[in-house]
Amino acid sequence: MASVDVTRENFAKTVEKGIVLLDFWAPWCGPCRAFAPVLEAAARRHPDVVFGSVNSDEEQELGAAFRIRAVPTLVVMRDGVVLGAQPGAIPGGAIDKLIADVKALDMDAVRRRVDRSERTDVRMAGAGGSR
Repeated sequence: MASVDVTRENFAKTVEKGIVLLDFWAPWCGPCRAFAPVLEAAARRHPDVVFGSVNSDEEQELGAAFRIRAVPTLVVMRDGVVLGAQPGAIPGGAIDKLIADVKALDMDAVRRRVDRSERTDVRMAGAGGSR
């Protein structure tokens, strides 16, 4: 699948199912421009994966929600669950390995871990703790 421009308006629909790689970039960013062809090639190799492109200048709200501090940053999601983020350009082979690793995940186990973590955070916040 070709890269999809991701905005606030289409974000939820874009990430709800399957594997999604979100590339946070900026038009003024040289490394972002250099990374774009690597992602385009990966998108051709992995038509079952959504490659989303987020212009961090135009979509500052999304950038803030993901705590993006540098561009490019690649955010990895599966079935609406954020699995991780990596700032900086990533080689094509590393993207292929990342996708294979994400495909191999037991998402039920991931969701259980996320649920436990969220319950722990709520208890800590209720006890006056912070993240």
